[in-house]
Amino acid sequence: MKLYDSIGPNPRIVRMFMAEKRIEIPKQTVDLRGGENRQEAHLKRNPHGQMPTLELDDGSYLSEVTAICEYLEEKQPSPAMIGATPEERAECRMWTRRLDLNIAEPLANGYRFGEALKFFQNRIPVAPEASPGLKMIAANRIKWLNDQMADGRTYICGKRFTLADILLFCWIEFGNQVGQPLDQANGNVVAWLGRIGERPSVKA
Repeated sequence: MKLYDSIGPNPRIVRMFMAEKRIEIPKQTVDLRGGENRQEAHLKRNPHGQMPTLELDDGSYLSEVTAICEYLEEKQPSPAMIGATPEERAECRMWTRRLDLNIAEPLANGYRFGEALKFFQNRIPVAPEASPGLKMIAANRIKWLNDQMADGRTYICGKRFTLADILLFCWIEFGNQVGQPLDQANGNVVAWLGRIGERPSVKA
């Protein structure tokens, strides 16, 4: 296998996931800023032109962060980062879906259509007028999550550190860097972010 890697929160999610599972895969860096991901060679790997992409042993390619991580979990089940039982896996998938759709996606597009508009406007369809609203949605959903974590849970899935935590951590840290800082009033999420930030995998 080979991981086509780059800057950005999504590749970082996969790297953190691999680090937590102690999986070593050769990596090839794709120049995202230079647009290498939109050139023919990478579009053959991933016609959507996104990062990251995992090349499998049979020469086929797998994209989308959750699909890549679920594949790696099936190939190496332990330590379980999604779940060791059907119930655990369902819980992690539920939260990963919620966080991806309601926080990561509006946060990302708020940035792409706002601060990064000049970079993205010739690469993807953009809607500059939507940027403020998307940022508001992401912030609102983080506040909702903060309330959900008022029960004292250590991680998104209670006492289990999972893919859901990795995904949200990478996107909140990205937001902090691109004009969507975490509101410190969300004390439960702030404390959770601090706990994740102490894990060695954050350096992956």
